Amino acid sequence: MAEQENTRAGYAYGIGVYLLWGIVPLFFKLLDHVGAVEIVAHRIVWSVAFLFLLLIALGRLPKLAAAARSPKMLLTLSISAALIAINWLIYIWAVTNEHILAASLGYFLNPFVNIVLGVTILGEKLRKMAVVAIAIAAAGVALLAFSALDTLWISVSLALSFGLYSYVRKVTDVGAIEGLAVETTLLAPFFLAYLLWLGAQGGLAFRAVDMTTDALLISAAIVTSIPLMLFAAAARRLTLTTLGFIQYIAPTMAFLIGAFVYNEPLDTPKLICFACIWIAIALFTADNVRQARSRRVVPV
Repeated sequence: MAEQENTRAGYAYGIGVYLLWGIVPLFFKLLDHVGAVEIVAHRIVWSVAFLFLLLIALGRLPKLAAAARSPKMLLTLSISAALIAINWLIYIWAVTNEHILAASLGYFLNPFVNIVLGVTILGEKLRKMAVVAIAIAAAGVALLAFSALDTLWISVSLALSFGLYSYVRKVTDVGAIEGLAVETTLLAPFFLAYLLWLGAQGGLAFRAVDMTTDALLISAAIVTSIPLMLFAAAARRLTLTTLGFIQYIAPTMAFLIGAFVYNEPLDTPKLICFACIWIAIALFTADNVRQARSRRVVPV
């Protein structure tokens, strides 16, 4: 029963985080007049303040101190911090430079990275229907990839960086908030130095454009932190394979936003890819439901 409750919570966290990430392009499009590195820098610097206030409010500073005292934990979280920083930089650059569809392809590819890591490293097992679903989705993504070779580097970089981040956070025994606080604290000095340098060069958008821009840059901390906390909680409760398929919610939403809100080109390969992926999701979901029902104990 405890395992079922843990899994249900994992699904709730996972679906919640990917719904939030699905609408994130709308937020960052409002900042397309600000450089991608400056946006990421503000995300990180303001996140440190937000997370520490949250930890104080929840009385969890001792857990943060315990994580920070472990050299192994610091090394692991340094790796995850570097991976998520790379992911943020590429993603925000893509969104603010009219490559939302390329970014969405990256997160369509990411589940395959999750599945490979889950099967080869964590020993997760794939049922036959899951293999069929993966094959159908892979065919659609491959078609889309070959039709967009000029922006494929964006997609592959996003898929690899976030797939590896997912793996590191899954195997790291640290709370969602505490782990994120350590990651952002490790990154903050580098990005704070960048902001100071940018300000000295007269290129800082913060306090130089308007109050709306300032508010958006500060609130990027919340837009960043809450989804990542939910993600870390989901990753600890679900297999990487399951998490990978739930993840299709976010790139699908980004795909629709890029195509129908910002009018990025939508051609036949993209539509075929979209159809293949949702057929695969339907098969995977139906198989999971069937498997869950078969495990229930029927009263005599």
